[in-house]
Amino acid sequence: MSEIKKIAVLTSGGDAPGMNPCIRAVVRTGLHLGYEVAGIMHGYQGMIDNNIVDMNSHSVSNILQLGGTILKTARCADFRNVEGRKLAFENLKKNNIDALVAIGGDGTFTGLERLSSEYDLQVIGVPGTIDNDLYGSDYTLGFDTATNTVIEAIDKIRDTAESHARLFFVEVMGRDAGCIALRAGIAAGAEAIMLPERDTSIEELIATLNDGVAKNKNSAIVIVSEGDKSGGAFNVAKRVKEVFNFYDTKVTILGHLQRGGSPSSFDRILGCRMGFAAVKALQAGESRKTVGLRGNKIVLTDIEEALKGHEFKLEEDLLEMSTILA
Repeated sequence: MSEIKKIAVLTSGGDAPGMNPCIRAVVRTGLHLGYEVAGIMHGYQGMIDNNIVDMNSHSVSNILQLGGTILKTARCADFRNVEGRKLAFENLKKNNIDALVAIGGDGTFTGLERLSSEYDLQVIGVPGTIDNDLYGSDYTLGFDTATNTVIEAIDKIRDTAESHARLFFVEVMGRDAGCIALRAGIAAGAEAIMLPERDTSIEELIATLNDGVAKNKNSAIVIVSEGDKSGGAFNVAKRVKEVFNFYDTKVTILGHLQRGGSPSSFDRILGCRMGFAAVKALQAGESRKTVGLRGNKIVLTDIEEALKGHEFKLEEDLLEMSTILA
């Protein structure tokens, strides 16, 4: 690896609260260590389009509290091709960029691994996704904020559910991972939680809800992760409604509401720590690594390991208590 003189930072894939604090930390840490810093707009697509801007300390002023990403983000099919990555690298060289910090999820890390395996470029990945499903870090940027957003929504829905004796099915994000559904369901006292990682039949769900009816509950809330094998909240609600016709059954899809909003204090600090650690890792000569939080320590994981070890397992105690505490 050649000596670093200029670092670039980008955000790719789905936006997540905490990305802006991380961008800010990368820029200001890089400048403090004597590097030039650039921002790549619209992720890998911006790299291909040469949409690259130089950044200074003022470029990241007053962004800690902002959701989304000031660098914007996009998904880029062309970057999956050798020709696309070649053009992207050529644009990096035109801008005298020696190292790259990429903030995003599994797809972002895959692109980073391919680019760095083909070209002489130091790279560090930072996990930014509300799904919290990346190997190498206990928490990803945006997960805490998204979970708090879901909990707040469920609390408000429960007021209506109890006032009208309603059965609510609330669908949350998590196509392959039920982290948001599990934690939000426990924290908000949901009567049942349906997860991609755990097979819950409609018959089991009906039995759980019947148990609540026997205890004179006049309302209930079921959290459904969008990746649940039963087919999503609308399908589950339709099948359950046939049994509980005395409930006024409603479905709420929280959707992209979960991605937005000002990052929580946890996500702000995590973004700052990860951005700082990413630049320090580059300074130390590290490359092809991802930054993560394990316990309360920042650690580095080989990017190949982070991608191959992509089996994020939900905590067994949370799975057990989700039924008992309900």
